[in-house]
Formats: sequence, structure tokens, C-alpha cells
Amino acid sequence: MSDSIDLGAFPQDFAWGTATSAYQIEGAVKEDGRGPSIWDTFSHTPGKIDNGDTGDEACDHYHRWPEDISLMKQLGTNAYRMSIAWPRIVPDGSGPVNARGLDFYDKVIDGLLEAGITPSVTLYHWDLPQALQDRGGWTVRETAEHLAAYTSAVAERLGDRVTQWATLNEPLCSGWIGHLEGRMAPGLTDLTAAVRASYHLLLGHGLAAQAIRAAAPGAQIGLVTNHSTVVPASDGPEDIAAAVRMDGHTNRWWLDPVYGRGFPTDMRELYGVELPERPGDLDTIAAPLDWHGLNYYFPATVTNDAQGPVPFAREVRLPDVPRTGLDWQIDANGIESLLLRLTHDYGVQKLYVTENGSAFPDTVGPDGAVDDPERTAYLEQHLAACARAVRQGAPLAGYYAWSLLDNFEWAYGYDKRFGLVHVDYATQQRTVKTSGRRYADIVRSHRELHA
Repeated sequence: MSDSIDLGAFPQDFAWGTATSAYQIEGAVKEDGRGPSIWDTFSHTPGKIDNGDTGDEACDHYHRWPEDISLMKQLGTNAYRMSIAWPRIVPDGSGPVNARGLDFYDKVIDGLLEAGITPSVTLYHWDLPQALQDRGGWTVRETAEHLAAYTSAVAERLGDRVTQWATLNEPLCSGWIGHLEGRMAPGLTDLTAAVRASYHLLLGHGLAAQAIRAAAPGAQIGLVTNHSTVVPASDGPEDIAAAVRMDGHTNRWWLDPVYGRGFPTDMRELYGVELPERPGDLDTIAAPLDWHGLNYYFPATVTNDAQGPVPFAREVRLPDVPRTGLDWQIDANGIESLLLRLTHDYGVQKLYVTENGSAFPDTVGPDGAVDDPERTAYLEQHLAACARAVRQGAPLAGYYAWSLLDNFEWAYGYDKRFGLVHVDYATQQRTVKTSGRRYADIVRSHRELHA
């Protein structure tokens, strides 16, 4: 069954995981002292989320986490990427720590370890406490400092059992989509705010990394970024230049500073926004990491768009290419290319694919089963591409499928399903899909290969 995936390429101790995030699955938004986040505010703003959906209940993971760990065991996975909800731990963003919030994650971590599943904890997956947004959010330096203080509280409590930490998830989405495009919380469309937010997000990453190292010596610390391969729509010089700008906007802006190159000069000039730099910041941002997490979903083919918004490059919809239910182009070669780029261009010593997956309109059959051949094929194609990257030298240590569960898919609400496990939101019943069973087969085959 695994002939098309070169499972022998993956090391014996490969992390086979699934991934989720707090706001997308937990629900219980007002329980046990949790404060509101910018996503609570955004999802309750009319017109922002498809169908008027909110994360108020989501998958009710807050109460059903033991069942969800059982599902992970059923899949045979040995790793789980999760996020901590900042507003559960520090409801006002700064100030007193809410012990009941830490108690919840204590139980989940212990449950994972008892099940033989290694937790990989992300500290910030977009759910900024609303109280901090009211004071400027990521556009002000203090938010980066508050992230570090919150991080200290979490790492001091969980660092005796959690060894793998990510500071941020996809700062591009927080910075660009949340502050420039307005399609995610906090919903701004302001280039100056976006550039400042991008800077403070990466500063917060560096400060949070310092906080983890202080609280949990020996921790493995990483950053999770999302990227696309970028190609010009034609061989004309304007399209080639547009592709360079889009690559800067999507990839280099988020990687160069983290790997000691500073913020790209061409992009600083393009944005025309003065960075809120202070001496020592770039060293903080470029603190050495133990690993890097790649989130990959789709490539980008772009054309010059001089009248459009920054970066004056527009994605072109190619005809006759396979697409997901979100109309995202499917191209497994992109994950191979990006893993190799991180390896060769940035010198990353340890890599994880921290998210990779696809949304399709699943249907529950008369027998209660959920057959999803398109998602299954997507999974196989991208794992095969990962194996090719490993054979070419990429130090890939694990793969986390997005997602364990169908969940609240941000601005798309609940219609777009990414899960290996189907969730009936009316009853909260979980059903492992065909893709989930296929993933379990792949994990088992790899284990048998090394038995």
C-alpha cells in the first residue's frame, strides 16, 4: 500500500503526528476564567465569517480531549502538535496568571504522555487576548514583551514534560492577512500597522525563545512559518520581478531576519514603512533555533499588478490543475522544493512539516463512513514528496497532518473540512475518515519497516 511513498527515507524515530490549534477545536470560550481573544471578537463581527460561524463551541475539545487522544492512539501516531490559548493563561494578556487554564493543559499533556504521544506545543496560534489588542496589539512593542511573560508562565508549568516548543504559528497570517488584507483577526487593512506587527511578531518570537530557554533548559525550540513556492506567470521581466516581490513578501521577509540576514532591503524599500528597530533586536530575532516548522498548502503563480496592493503581484489561477475544496492548487512538488530551500539556503539543521492537508466537501455515507479519496491522494502525494526531499538531504524529523479533526476553519467557518477525523458538529460525534485510516496504514508500515 505504501509503494509510492519511500518510507525507508524517513528515520526510525520519525514523528508521525497530527496538528490542531486551541481556538479551532476547544470551544468553552467563557469557562474556567478564559478571557476573550481577537478571534472571539472577529468571529462575532457580522460578515467576517462564512455562515456567521464562531469558535464558541468548535469541537468541544475542552471537554472531549480524552476521546481525542484515543483517536490519536487509534491512528497510531506518536506526536501531536497543539497550541496553548493565551487568553486561558493570562486572560487580560498581561498580569495575573489563571491557574485553571494551566490546569487544563496539565491534564492534556499528561494524557498525551500516558498514551505514548509526544506533545509539540505552540505558544501563539493567533488568539491574542482582546485586552492587548485594545492597547495596540502587535503594532506595539509591549505585546512582544507580554508574549514572553506569558511564555515564561507556561514553560515553567509544563517544561518538565514538554520538550518541543514553537513560539509562533504562521506570523505571515497574523501580520499580512490580519493587518494588511483584513481577512483574519484583528481585521485591519493598514500597511503601516502590518509592517509594524510583522516586526513585533518576530521580536516576540525571539523574546519567547529566550523565555523558554530560561524556564526549561534543554527544550527544543522552533518557529513555524507558512510558505509557498512562487513562480512567474510568464518569462517576461515584469512577471519575473513580480515573483521576486511575492517571494519577498511571502517567504524572505519571514525567514531572512530569523536566520541572521536582517529584514530584506528590497522589501523594506517596497513597503516604505520605517521599522520600529532598537539596538539588539535583530540578534534577539535571530537567536539560534533547534528546529524549523514548515506549513505548506499550495504554490503561487504570479503576474505583475502595478495597480494592486503591495507587493504589486497578483496570483494567477491556472486552468486544468487539480484543486482542493478551497480552490487551492494542489502541487506536492512545492513541499519538496521548500524543504530543500530551508535546508540549503537557510541551513536549517532539523525540519518538521508542522502542517499539511486539504479541505474537501466530505459526505457521510449511509453506513456512517466518510470516504475521502481526494484527501487520501493528497496525503500520499505530499508524503512521497517529503521522502524525495529527505533523499536529497533535507533533515526532516517529522510530519504533522493538518488536521486531526474537522474544526473551525477561521474565516471559512465550519464548511471547510481538513480533518482526518470527521466531526458532526450537531452531535460532536467523531468518525475516522478513509484518509485517517490510510495515514494509520502508512504509520504502521513505517514502524514495521524498522521493527
